[in-house]
Amino acid sequence: MQFGLNMFESNRLKTLVSTVIALLAFAANSLLCRFALGEQQIDAASFTGVRLLSGAVMLGLLLGFSQGALPRFQRANLGSALMLFVYASCFSFAYLYLDTGIGALILFGAVQLSMLLISWLQGAPLKLAEVLGVGCAFSGLILLLAPSEQVSLSIQGFLLMLVAGIAWGIYSLVGRTSSNPSRDTYINFCLSLPFLLLLLPWLVKDGQFSMQGVLLAVASGALASGLGYWLWYVALASLLASQAAVLQLLVPILAAVGGWWLLDEALGWRFLFSAGLVLGGILLTIFSRQRR
Repeated sequence: MQFGLNMFESNRLKTLVSTVIALLAFAANSLLCRFALGEQQIDAASFTGVRLLSGAVMLGLLLGFSQGALPRFQRANLGSALMLFVYASCFSFAYLYLDTGIGALILFGAVQLSMLLISWLQGAPLKLAEVLGVGCAFSGLILLLAPSEQVSLSIQGFLLMLVAGIAWGIYSLVGRTSSNPSRDTYINFCLSLPFLLLLLPWLVKDGQFSMQGVLLAVASGALASGLGYWLWYVALASLLASQAAVLQLLVPILAAVGGWWLLDEALGWRFLFSAGLVLGGILLTIFSRQRR
């Protein structure tokens, strides 16, 4: 009896630690990218390349240590690898124009709303509460787009981050069918690397990097992405889908606070109100689906 109780407490502690570190890693991705690009330590194309490469190396090391061998590529999904590349590249270029918190809010809103829309297009019916939640979230994004002295939002940055969120939403929906997410994520990272050739025009035109910029990109890829995703999969083994979705509501808030604390980015009242509308709308949708 005591042994079973100890095992239960041990699993709860492992889930808690994995969840906290993973959520901090997700928010750190925005901070690392914004700091590297905002300080012009590296260009967006190089940041994307180093991030994907270091993420693949980290996931390969983790798989090698845990399973003793790396997986073969015959089950790889090129579509998922392409979505990963689109997400990572648009994410990097968007942070040339957006503050940390605003970028994370747009990304998170786009991911959740695109997943909901795709599920609806595939035949899942929407309840009234879900429609209200989506409307609330979209009103928050529209409010964020309105001109203001408190919040300066680039349309180009907004559209790039919107595409990044949609790509990650598609990637996430495909990943839900995976029997081994860690293995498939490693394969997707590896197969995303050839797509980096599409960024060569930007690399030739704007390529620049410093040692600090490369280290920030490595930290984003190896730690915030590779290790962060690995720990998230560990946490998901003990979390309900609704719990996981609600916990991710913390990511844009953590990113915004980090941008304010570390990068001196302003947190205006309109941004906070917009964030409340977006996150509240998504929360309403999640709880509605949980009840159904």
